[in-house]
Amino acid sequence: MPIFDTRVPAVLVRLDRNPFHHGTLGAARSLGRAGIPVHAVLESPTSPAARSRYVRSVHTRPAPASPTALPAALADLLLRLPAEHTTPALLVPLDDLGALALAEHRAELTDRYLLPDQSVEQLARVADKAALAETCRALRLPHPPSELPESADQAAAMARALGLPVVAKWSRPWLLPPGAGLRSTSIVRSPAEVRALYSRTPEAGSRLLLQRLLPPGSDLDWFVHGYADAAGRCATMAAGRKERAWPDGAGLTAVGRWTANPAIERMAGELLRALGYRGVFDLDFRLDRATGAYHLLDFNPRPGAQFRLFADAAGIDVVRAMHLDLTGRRIPAHSPSYGRRFVVENYATLSVLTSPRRRHGSEPGDAPRGRTETAWFAADDLAPGFAMAGAWLLHALCKGLMTLRRHFRSGRARKVATVSPPPMAPARTASARTTRR
Repeated sequence: MPIFDTRVPAVLVRLDRNPFHHGTLGAARSLGRAGIPVHAVLESPTSPAARSRYVRSVHTRPAPASPTALPAALADLLLRLPAEHTTPALLVPLDDLGALALAEHRAELTDRYLLPDQSVEQLARVADKAALAETCRALRLPHPPSELPESADQAAAMARALGLPVVAKWSRPWLLPPGAGLRSTSIVRSPAEVRALYSRTPEAGSRLLLQRLLPPGSDLDWFVHGYADAAGRCATMAAGRKERAWPDGAGLTAVGRWTANPAIERMAGELLRALGYRGVFDLDFRLDRATGAYHLLDFNPRPGAQFRLFADAAGIDVVRAMHLDLTGRRIPAHSPSYGRRFVVENYATLSVLTSPRRRHGSEPGDAPRGRTETAWFAADDLAPGFAMAGAWLLHALCKGLMTLRRHFRSGRARKVATVSPPPMAPARTASARTTRR
């Protein structure tokens, strides 16, 4: 294993409210096992990731009224953290909002923290879904045909032109208000659904992007993770394939496998060079069987939740590469471990229950299946797995009770409608009263 500068701690930053973000735990374990002190800014000190033995302290994320106020609040929080070490700490953002917030305040944080050379404009060019579509057009990179409607009627017309059903994405999902019931990405199947979704644009805080739905299927969804160092080199770049996702066919990776795919890695490398990108990245692709082209679906400027899939035999992954690079150490070349798998227990269980017979073929260059790493349960760090299981069970119970409540209410409404007396017949007028002869 490379020699890390363990005098330099790491501060994990996640601003979203998702307690089931397994990437946070992966980062804590990866750095902590290397002897690097880890601190975290999370939604709550009771988060499952906060229970990890590798997290030394937890600081509650700032909670201003608006997501647009979070960057300044986060910068203030970071500047108020106790200076426990004599060297600057590494900042590791684990969601898009965190990455943008740190880039926005990079100048005022660099005295105490280490960050990649990134600007808000560079990150917004890829994290913003509408901007990413324009970036792909400019670089002639395959990307699903997309439209940005200016009205509800135009949205319905564009959806019909793209071919229903279509994918609807909010261009800046990190601005979505919590508890509003808006999803960052959804499938809309009718003009009425498109109009209804477009009407919520002021509430969403960003533009609605409509995108042609590439046909889903087995072995079509891929992702590329890596770290571009200060010179633009990507020593840790690797490709993986989704074996299972949740929701099935369109969601996050529930089971992934490290698989050789030189074509998709070459595409990713060309994109990063064209952008002059520095730092950790997570790219999502889908193969279009009709054309044989891999279409870029998302560019996340931070570690993907399943980044631990690509930990090689020397233990190098993207967050360790980031620590090595920003502390002036050499990143060793990645040693591929094709066939290695990563399983997210809670989401994989749901995927198996909905698609128990799903099978996946092999790809050229695949080795026999290697070691499997689980997202939550680890022999040397048991508490987060049990905390996740308890929180997940409670989450499922609450959702089940809400479903039963809705079902009960709709049943009562139907019963009331059934037993209601029929409307009285209108009184017959004198002219209608005739005598049968």
